[in-house]
Amino acid sequence: MTDVKNKSVMITGASRGIGAAAARKFAELGAKVMLCARSGGEIEEIAAEITKNGGTAIAQKTDVADFEQVQAAVDHASSAFGGLDILINNAGALDPVERLENATVAAWDTIIDVNVKGVFYGIRAALPVMKPAGGGSIITIGSGAATGALEGWSHYCSSKAAAHHLNACLHEEESANNIRALVLSPGTVATEMQRVIKKSGVNPVSQLDWEDHIPPEWVADTLVWMSTSDSDDYRGAVVSLRDENIRKRVGLI
Repeated sequence: MTDVKNKSVMITGASRGIGAAAARKFAELGAKVMLCARSGGEIEEIAAEITKNGGTAIAQKTDVADFEQVQAAVDHASSAFGGLDILINNAGALDPVERLENATVAAWDTIIDVNVKGVFYGIRAALPVMKPAGGGSIITIGSGAATGALEGWSHYCSSKAAAHHLNACLHEEESANNIRALVLSPGTVATEMQRVIKKSGVNPVSQLDWEDHIPPEWVADTLVWMSTSDSDDYRGAVVSLRDENIRKRVGLI
């Protein structure tokens, strides 16, 4: 994991859950971290905490559904850290849970803007920085919902399927330029999103107990591993944390 020391990392959706845990883990291992989220106050607090503990972190309020804001965040990270080595496309949304016959058009628009266009915007902004520097890693949080339909999740399932394909396209186009494109399918994680799912009472995922979900720290450890050369055999592919072999390689077992 020393491969990430002194690397510059930008993490979207970093105000809580997976993003916050990842920011803390990368910083703990010596990376320089930019935290991005729509809620600026929370990421500023986490960045201050990391700095107080001896790490390097900055925060920038960023709505990933707005390309200009994503571009500004990449520019800031590149300027502050001398480049951008790793982009974690973590920001995502699922609420509301609705069957197709009652689906809210505005909600669909929002999910696609965040979960699909937000990933594209990150890729589009990062590539012109990473390629001249010799490469970099772009890791996107995917989902088993990308390949398995779930009641009430049509927008989320569709958006994650698109994110998986974006990753495959990125690998096809840029792997020769040392751009490492990977997707992480973490399974169910103990985050606020699971509370929303539980409250909906729709589909089998809502029936899971809190203890059934993995901690976000496991996901953070996996993201660090995916940022290293040890995961090169998964470039262009989906890493599933449900896979016991992956858990062993990350060191979770």
